[in-house]
Amino acid sequence: MDGHTIDELSDYLDSGRQPRVAAIENSPDCQLALAGLARLHRLTLEQVEADVEREPAPTDSWVQSIMNRIALEANAGRDIPISYSDPQAVLSLSEGAVRGIIRGAGDHVQGVIVGRCRLDGDVTLLGEPITIRVEMSVAWGENIPAAASQLRQTIADELHKHTEITIQAIDITVNDVRVAPRAAVSTIEA
Repeated sequence: MDGHTIDELSDYLDSGRQPRVAAIENSPDCQLALAGLARLHRLTLEQVEADVEREPAPTDSWVQSIMNRIALEANAGRDIPISYSDPQAVLSLSEGAVRGIIRGAGDHVQGVIVGRCRLDGDVTLLGEPITIRVEMSVAWGENIPAAASQLRQTIADELHKHTEITIQAIDITVNDVRVAPRAAVSTIEA
């Protein structure tokens, strides 16, 4: 639209149209696109607010249980050795850091949220076979076996890249299927 992409116009709208860009403000095509984007943003926000209103408010005990789980899993845990050519050097990675790598792997899989993760086996011994146990939530409509398989492969790839853990198995349990946010608008009027 007069030399501007929809992403540029969306960013401009998100910035509150500041600083003012005369080429956008003076372009009828850009103005039509901005009006449509503003409608889409408003309807999306309304949909999110409606979805939130339909959900029951979390109880204090539920919130506290999540906070307790975060605190527990953020604990450094056991030291996982990393080999190094100098025998005088002792290098290690914390178990908490490895759980962070596993959760980060989940961020790369569509519709998946990684919950609890455990490392079963003696991670303090280099080369000892370890079983990774992961609980995941998947969005309704996702292919569960495909999502679990992709998560398993992504976890393996990330652990091989960042650790020297000998992976015996990666066991994944789907413990929740959640409703994903639906599209707020199927068509937008210009």
